[in-house]
Amino acid sequence: MSETTDKNTIDFWFDFSSPYGYLMAEKIDDVAARFGRKVRWHPILLGVIFQATGSRPPADGSSARARYVYRDFHRSARHMGVPYNPPSRFPLPTQNAARAYYWLHGQDCALARQFAHAVYRGFFVDDLDISSPETVLDIAGKLGVDRETLAAALQSPEIKARLKDECEQALATGVFGSPHVIIDGEHFFGADRLPQIEHWLESGGF
Repeated sequence: MSETTDKNTIDFWFDFSSPYGYLMAEKIDDVAARFGRKVRWHPILLGVIFQATGSRPPADGSSARARYVYRDFHRSARHMGVPYNPPSRFPLPTQNAARAYYWLHGQDCALARQFAHAVYRGFFVDDLDISSPETVLDIAGKLGVDRETLAAALQSPEIKARLKDECEQALATGVFGSPHVIIDGEHFFGADRLPQIEHWLESGGF
């Protein structure tokens, strides 16, 4: 399970297949640092969250809502100045990337953060198949991680249990999608809440 949150910690819950999660991931650390805060990253599985809450992905199907959301991905990326190339396969299962993150976090927090950025950019810029264990190992290998050690870790009961625990904690905390940011007990959902997050941090709450 996650460590106890202190008053300076911001919790950032996300799925590696979430475009809005990707946009938030590119900004949240810098915003937090400006106000002396640190961010704790929590990759989770939206499939688990949606199944438990009875929700559906916002871009599911070919409805008017889905068409809007796909267009909004592009517009939001342009607005935030973040590179975005729609992946050819979307969404993708992300358990391998999430497990790798938690294992790396246990070894080196900074390296885990680098890995998370590389996975997100690999999916939403380079169109990599991040569901593939080989792709996950390739991404980690480029950061100097030993492939064989990580490959074994991806199948370890401990890491599988860690990801399950994080998903359960997300649900218990009230997380229902990605990105979901919690600051001082206040919940902010969606990359478009970044201005509110900045205002909250600047003002000490409102």
